[in-house]
Amino acid sequence: MITNQQLLAAVKAQPIGFGCGALAVVLGLAIYFRGGLLPEAESLLDQNATLGERIDANLKNGVQLTEQLAAITSARKQIEARLVRPDELAKNQQFFYKLEAETGIKLIDLRQNQVPAAKPGAKGPKTNYIPVGYAVAVRGSYAHLLDFLRRLESDQRFCRVMTASINLGGTSDKDRANELTLNLGLELLGQP
Repeated sequence: MITNQQLLAAVKAQPIGFGCGALAVVLGLAIYFRGGLLPEAESLLDQNATLGERIDANLKNGVQLTEQLAAITSARKQIEARLVRPDELAKNQQFFYKLEAETGIKLIDLRQNQVPAAKPGAKGPKTNYIPVGYAVAVRGSYAHLLDFLRRLESDQRFCRVMTASINLGGTSDKDRANELTLNLGLELLGQP
């Protein structure tokens, strides 16, 4: 067995060797115990880098946020002004009567279709808009009917023509011999 005096004498004889050995043991223990913390530190670094990138992107994109909100709000108000409401039947029909007066066609038939009721418990995204269907029959010359269709699709309401058929006037009067009858199934964008 080695005594303390013999150990002390061996250390004094070769101090550099024993110092390097002790340093190697200490470094080995440090690497061993700290090596388990490395994956956690890398994970934390990745999370913080992702968070930093997201914050940086939010700062860059948030510069014009108030202007963009104002533009979207203005656009939404313009859209809502162009919508129809199914329960305002007289106001909705007035739109068609105005087109009749402006285009020179004769409105023969105008009926608002039944608006489908929302199904209770229906799954899917809730919509703010609904189609309000109309059956419209008009009579006029070809040019007047085209003008009516142009105004219908580009006027103050959002309109989609679903069905269309055109027929000759079918009367014996000379004035009506050149007239055509246009039957339309269309939808106006509405709000419930």
